[in-house]
Amino acid sequence: MTLALTLAAALAIGASLGLLGGGGSILTVPLLVYVAGVDTKQAIAMSLFVVGASALAGVLPHARAGRVRWRTGLLFGAAGMAGAYGGGRLAAYLPAGALLAAFAVMMAVTAAAMLRRRDRDDAPADRPAGRPVARIVLEGVSVGLVTGLVGAGGGFLVVPALVLLGGLSMPAAVGTSLLVIAMKSFAGLAGYLHGVQLDWRLTLAVTAAAVLGGVPGSRLAGRVDPARLRRAFGWFVLVMAAFVLAGQAPPEARHVLTAIPGTGTALVVATLAVGAVAVLGGRPCKAPLRAAPPRRCWRHWLDVGISAVRRASGYP
Repeated sequence: MTLALTLAAALAIGASLGLLGGGGSILTVPLLVYVAGVDTKQAIAMSLFVVGASALAGVLPHARAGRVRWRTGLLFGAAGMAGAYGGGRLAAYLPAGALLAAFAVMMAVTAAAMLRRRDRDDAPADRPAGRPVARIVLEGVSVGLVTGLVGAGGGFLVVPALVLLGGLSMPAAVGTSLLVIAMKSFAGLAGYLHGVQLDWRLTLAVTAAAVLGGVPGSRLAGRVDPARLRRAFGWFVLVMAAFVLAGQAPPEARHVLTAIPGTGTALVVATLAVGAVAVLGGRPCKAPLRAAPPRRCWRHWLDVGISAVRRASGYP
């Protein structure tokens, strides 16, 4: 039963990588630790293999469809590996709690930036046609440095960087990010293999499931509207940020939170409310402050979110 549940979740992880270009590194380690019962360090090494292999397999359908920018991806990936090495060395001198808190805040900021981008920015063509090598390398090192600090594969950072800074369309950014993720994952795995023994049967089984899930995810990415794909990615990252922040609360606070009925529901509703405000915040709202705003106004959805959080938390 445990193996079946693990493999089913691995299918979803592969689909998230193929469709959104991220999510694997965030979901694979908890899956292996809490579902499969693998040791934490071993789970990290196994996840690097799983994510790297599934990302590499996901590159192929994207490449056939012309959604991989090889020059940008190879430069970004090579620079990212160098930055990740420096970030990993620097992380040894910083508290783990501070790193994960910064990780969650960074995810939330990234999600807000993706959600608030206007639809007219989701043009099918990349912008601009060519990119200076120096800027691509600088972006790769910066993203690699951050991902090395927090110990994640960085798909949630690579895709926004390629879109917001690299000038790629969302479909091209997803396909190119898989190449970058594969490069960084296998480089990290090489470092882990010196001190960690892998359960290769479980590793290969989970990898096979993730690769199978990535094939339909990659194909679906070319059929989904870029604006919807960007919003889906933003919502995904925002929800993950909320859960990471909740996990970094002090033990006493976590005990109190779990003892309050409806806290989990309130957290999810609050996350959705923030996302709604991020999406609708740029739209004009001409309703008077004392009047009930219309449904298309961002103030209406802010009021709905606040009311839902209060009800879920048991407040009058």
